[in-house]
Amino acid sequence: MPVTVLVPDEDGVRALRELAGVRPVRYSWREPLPAGAAEAEVLVPGAHRPEERAAVLGALPNLKLIQLLSAGAENWIGTVPDGVLLSTCRGAHGGSTAEWVVAVLLSIYRELPGFAAGQAAHRWDPHATGTLQDKRVLVIGAGDLGRQLERRLVAFDARVTMVGVTGRDGVHAVDELPALLPGHDVAVLVVPLTSRTRGMAGAEFLAAMPDGAILVNAARGPVVDTAALLAELRAGRLRAALDVTDPEPLPPDHPLWTAPNVVLTPHVAGSVTGSQRRSYAVVAAEIARYAGGELPNNLVRGEY
Repeated sequence: MPVTVLVPDEDGVRALRELAGVRPVRYSWREPLPAGAAEAEVLVPGAHRPEERAAVLGALPNLKLIQLLSAGAENWIGTVPDGVLLSTCRGAHGGSTAEWVVAVLLSIYRELPGFAAGQAAHRWDPHATGTLQDKRVLVIGAGDLGRQLERRLVAFDARVTMVGVTGRDGVHAVDELPALLPGHDVAVLVVPLTSRTRGMAGAEFLAAMPDGAILVNAARGPVVDTAALLAELRAGRLRAALDVTDPEPLPPDHPLWTAPNVVLTPHVAGSVTGSQRRSYAVVAAEIARYAGGELPNNLVRGEY
């Protein structure tokens, strides 16, 4: 019998229908489940509200695996039924997000917003700017995204130091951050949101960064203590580039909008053309492993 997989769109059907031993069935969170859905062993969630999950999950007695289209799993922790595996889409979005990090760093160092303002004001203001070359960049998170970022930064002649949860060859342990932060011009957060990383970039972390350094958050908003970051930005001591915020979406009256020395984007680092195709390529590989009797590579294993 083929493994029935519930998918939220036609892209999912197309991506999975050629897999041996897999039967993709399209569904919607807001409509009755299709005939045969109760046989499903795998669920690929689409856009939904958390309060809609219970009804769908309760109607899937044979569910064995929830395969996400996102690299982050924090929204699912605590809601997955006992005995059901949870796998992420790690590997699909790392290149796009790494590209965003490089883009904002180049924008800040080469002062592109200021030159754009000069263009709008018809003001010719030639002057030397900073450069990403030779900058000491601390990449906090040594998974797929961290490695994708390292490769791109090295191409710009930046000097990269990798940090992971545990130390290993070429990767420092997260416990070494207090000693590492003062010696780096940039600290980039690309960690998952877990109980250990929530509030990681707090007042002590930020105080350890040298004057003029840049904090880049391409992880999740709660990894950074927003109040502590605002204090550093207002003092003019640090700069920041944030694709994610806490809270998110950022309310119209939030002080981050008008804080000095910060670049804000609305959680779009991974939102690029082709992202859906890349996501389903990872999803198809994970489901193929499951259908073949293996465990998916991207299983969430207690790190949350």
